[in-house]
Amino acid sequence: MLERIRYDGAYPTRERAEEVTRDVLAALGRQLTGDERVDLAACLPTEAARIFAGQIPDRRPLTGWGFVKDLATRTEATPATARWDTGTVLTTIGDLAGRSLLDRILTQLPPGYALLFGRAELTQQSASTSIRTPVSASVGLVT
Repeated sequence: MLERIRYDGAYPTRERAEEVTRDVLAALGRQLTGDERVDLAACLPTEAARIFAGQIPDRRPLTGWGFVKDLATRTEATPATARWDTGTVLTTIGDLAGRSLLDRILTQLPPGYALLFGRAELTQQSASTSIRTPVSASVGLVT
């Protein structure tokens, strides 16, 4: 896991990759609860699982952007660097977790995390809120 993070994130040393991984895992550990937390910890290498599970979850999880800003503040990094670090680590974690568990994790978390895990953020608009324009109006036809 760590070598992949080092390679994908283009970190110059193993130590830098370890530091980034620890920071992001700890931050994620403050966001997830319940079965998703337990199941994700089981997918991680032992030391990574300890870092992740050793965090006390926040009462109110942060949005994806809030997660990045919080990480930037805690690590004294720029938001751009924190976004890069987050995406690098969470994409690898998402691959380790697998599609089914990652779907459950993304369902639990507030909006904005899918992109951090390397996935498209899809939103669904209910049929009752969609606006329908008659064909004649949309193409300028006069009836």
